[in-house]
Amino acid sequence: MVGAALRLAAVVAFCVAASSAARAEGCRLALLLALDVSSSVDEAEYRLQKEGLAAALSDLDVRRALLEGDERVALAVYEWSGRRQSTVVLDWVLLADEAALQRAVDTVLAAPRSHDRFPTAMGFALGYGAGVLERAPACTRQVIDVSGDGITNDGFRPQQAYAHFPFAGVTVNGLAVLGSDPRVVHYFRGEVAHGPGAFVEVAEGYADFRRAMTLKLFRELNDMIVGALTR
Repeated sequence: MVGAALRLAAVVAFCVAASSAARAEGCRLALLLALDVSSSVDEAEYRLQKEGLAAALSDLDVRRALLEGDERVALAVYEWSGRRQSTVVLDWVLLADEAALQRAVDTVLAAPRSHDRFPTAMGFALGYGAGVLERAPACTRQVIDVSGDGITNDGFRPQQAYAHFPFAGVTVNGLAVLGSDPRVVHYFRGEVAHGPGAFVEVAEGYADFRRAMTLKLFRELNDMIVGALTR
């Protein structure tokens, strides 16, 4: 009887430990960042966008928000422009520690620009993003962050993408970059923002991209942490 009881206790302890480990390795957020590489973005602006994203991910407060807590954040990045010109530059990585985050930043910085002469097909880009999300790690929430300096001028609208691609439960936030099109902020707020808690951050040109992206990531990640604690 004592032996059986000890074996039962060992099994229970193992199950509890396994459950705790599973929770520790859980994912609270799948975050997919979409960068505009359409023809309206010149080379200097592209560098400001990519380097601004890398700097935002390297920000001390953003790093803390990404890495703190028992549950992880999964990150991926793709570039978008025309109907068939969306390209993953960072495939899904679970940010388990500082080293994983730094490798992600280095990968983004090292990636060459995928396209530079195609129009703004944001509906197609969002449809592509929905497909990338389908192969993300299992996470509590899924968010696509779309950055851009213009409105759709090729293909279908974002709202049509939301109606015809798997966006149930997905939040789409925007980073609208002022400069090439004065309608961009209104368009992002009325057409692009989608799903629970969606919002739009505004950059005063690409020189302001780093600040706007840092603020947006900090807001998103801290909202997620507060929500998890509340539940």
